[in-house]
Amino acid sequence: MEVGMIRKALSGFYYVHTDDGRVLECRAKGVFRKEGVTPLVGDRVEVENGVVSRILPRKNQILRPPAANIDRAVLVVSSDKPQPNTLILDKLIAICESKGIEPLLVFTKTDLADSSDLQEVYRRAGFRVFTSCPGQTDYSGLLAEMAGRLSVFIGNSGVGKSTLMNALIPDLEVATAQISDKLGRGRHTTRHVELYELEGGGLVADTPGFSTVEIEKYGHIPKEELPECFREFREYLGQCQFQNCSHRKEKGCAVLAALEQGAISPSRHESYCALYEDAMQIRDWERKEGDKRS
Repeated sequence: MEVGMIRKALSGFYYVHTDDGRVLECRAKGVFRKEGVTPLVGDRVEVENGVVSRILPRKNQILRPPAANIDRAVLVVSSDKPQPNTLILDKLIAICESKGIEPLLVFTKTDLADSSDLQEVYRRAGFRVFTSCPGQTDYSGLLAEMAGRLSVFIGNSGVGKSTLMNALIPDLEVATAQISDKLGRGRHTTRHVELYELEGGGLVADTPGFSTVEIEKYGHIPKEELPECFREFREYLGQCQFQNCSHRKEKGCAVLAALEQGAISPSRHESYCALYEDAMQIRDWERKEGDKRS
């Protein structure tokens, strides 16, 4: 028996990099299909006779890309074309928080528009924020955050994920999306999901760009868990007048008091309220089904 990590999954084959430095082309044990379990890129697995026989416990997983045991999510946000959508960004951040994944924000195309005010909103909320523009060569800060960790790139179509990955991994041949002026979003051309090595020893996976509708594939967060997924709320939780405070309009709400005092960004609180309303509409069976997929 050998132990290693799945670095690539393609057409039913799993390419496992073992702890002793070998690469094994494997099939998955048939029982996985019966149990509704699929080995994922990033999984630590046991291999016997060319077959993935056991998947070691996962700390998390996401659907796009199908990957497990993620440490960092690089959320790529375009400063222009397409315009930043803070609700989508805040939902992605909340999902990362719920799964124990640290979000790293990269604002691209800073040569086309000034996004410094929006960047500051997220810095004040406690996130690490980076920028990217054509011709940039210094990504040392971002690379340091990804070193020795498994990261995924996530972002709307056309925001420049492939361009950024090519800058971080010069030898990587990833087709760059062509921007559609009519639609305001790009056409995704990345062909498959695979873990690529960074110079700092980290691993990174690209993910197909998504539309607004497809954001639902990343999962749902129950309304009871949502406040903890907004990190700037956390120090105020438990200080409200009412124990079941939803932090939207109640009297004696410590979160709303912080909002009025400027400690919480209005746009972040607006996103929270919108996500809370969405969570109230989700039926239990829909949430459970989404949890299975994500």
